[in-house]
Amino acid sequence: MTSKWNYLPLTSEEQKLELELARRYSNCTPVSELLVQRGITSVAEAEKFFHPSLRDLHDPFLMPDMDKAVDRINRAMGSKEKILVYGDYDVDGTTAVSLVYRYLQNFYSEIDFYIPTRYDEGYGISKSTIDRAAEEDVKLIIILDCGIKAIDEIKYAATRGIDFIICDHHVPDAELPPAAAILNPKLEGSTYPCRHLSGCGVGYKLMQAFSISNGISTAELECMLDLVAVSIAADIVPMVDENRVMAYMGLKRLNTNPNLGLRAIIRTCGLGGKEITISDVIFKIGPRINASGRMQSGREAVELLVARDVKDANRKSLEIDQYNKDRKELDKRITEEANAILEERGEMHSPKRSIVIYNKH
Repeated sequence: MTSKWNYLPLTSEEQKLELELARRYSNCTPVSELLVQRGITSVAEAEKFFHPSLRDLHDPFLMPDMDKAVDRINRAMGSKEKILVYGDYDVDGTTAVSLVYRYLQNFYSEIDFYIPTRYDEGYGISKSTIDRAAEEDVKLIIILDCGIKAIDEIKYAATRGIDFIICDHHVPDAELPPAAAILNPKLEGSTYPCRHLSGCGVGYKLMQAFSISNGISTAELECMLDLVAVSIAADIVPMVDENRVMAYMGLKRLNTNPNLGLRAIIRTCGLGGKEITISDVIFKIGPRINASGRMQSGREAVELLVARDVKDANRKSLEIDQYNKDRKELDKRITEEANAILEERGEMHSPKRSIVIYNKH
């Protein structure tokens, strides 16, 4: 297969900006051109690009329904209602649940979390989970990294007396679930400045708004940006705007004082004493967190990421590391089996663009 590259030269207006940036940055034309091509429109924006600051995070209340979401959490706490934090079993979902659950735990005790099992329950919310939550007298579910298409399930939850706050970043359908609040920067008509937040990023914005609403310092929340950075890297969301700020600050946290669970993973995968990069998160830290949901249960990943005891964190990290080894061995075995089938059929060197092989096991 051949690729045809289509190089687009800068427009005259962009060339003027490039010259202005070049004068600011030691006449380095290639860097200036790259900045323009990345969408930088001024020297001030370039400064923010090179020097991310928490001051550049957007007001969370710019996101539609944020006031409704915070009000529902405050009412739940005021009425001593049980809250369930629910999320997907991948890295983005488990980091999001860990962040929201652990942060709210600082202020409220009637709270628990739930991660569905990949093979028994599948992706998203299920009616059986809603039934279990109702039996435990849960009145509010904060669902993270999924839920934007769970129309029937959330309608059903209303009949069981359960409200939902949806924190998602996937593209919604035309019809939205009847939730108490829907936080999603991709909602049609949303003017929130950063469209490409991760699921954990949306959860962070909710906690930021909760803190502002209740006059709570965000200092402790900012210490949890290591979880957001892991979600941004693992979910491959565009590292621009707020994502760039949170990834930068979270990476600093990973390299200085990460939470106990992440510190244990860092030690287990041989990154202790080294400068951790985004690539390390993508290829070493992320896969280990993911392996928990793939091989066993994503709940174990959350238990690791919210651990408050060093020995407990180290033990859980070793277990998850073994899941990752098992996953790699399973991937290898399946690939070998698939190749053997192709060899047997004489299709190993087939000119077909793609071949699908099925084995029920």
